[in-house]
Amino acid sequence: MEQQKLRELLETLHEELGQLGTVDEKTGEVLATLNEDISKLVEGGKEAADNEESLTDRMSDAVSHFEEEHPRLSMMIQHVLDSLARMGL
Repeated sequence: MEQQKLRELLETLHEELGQLGTVDEKTGEVLATLNEDISKLVEGGKEAADNEESLTDRMSDAVSHFEEEHPRLSMMIQHVLDSLARMGL
């Protein structure tokens, strides 16, 4: 059940990322990394996350990066991190 919620949250986050429009270079890099991580998680589930030891670090960095200019996006990424923590990752 938790994995299904995570998948739905990741898909929503992916859609939100796609709606950001024009961004600076650093934000573009953060978005590209997040999109790649989200794709891996959606396709591979928990097993993909297990193989990505720094996934949570990158997502935590993204939360900090988006906190000021995109608080909704930052909150969504934090929800993903919370879900991963509940799954033991």
